[in-house]
Amino acid sequence: MTIGEAVKKRILELCDQHEMSVNKLCTISGVTQSTVNNIISGRNNSATTATIKKLCDGLGITITEFFNSELFADLEQEIK
Repeated sequence: MTIGEAVKKRILELCDQHEMSVNKLCTISGVTQSTVNNIISGRNNSATTATIKKLCDGLGITITEFFNSELFADLEQEIK
């Protein structure tokens, strides 16, 4: 799994856990719908840490909690 795929899955997982739609997350985090849609669809595989931090703020979690997931345990080598 790549980092982009892991971030996408984690966002969807956290929205589900918080019973929140992606649209609502965009509204409360201040991240544009197009940015989140690009992450979720895979068109953007390199979300910035600033974007992830804003999403975390919207979810009421820390960035450490965001990355504290098995999704990030066995990522593929990005440089080949």
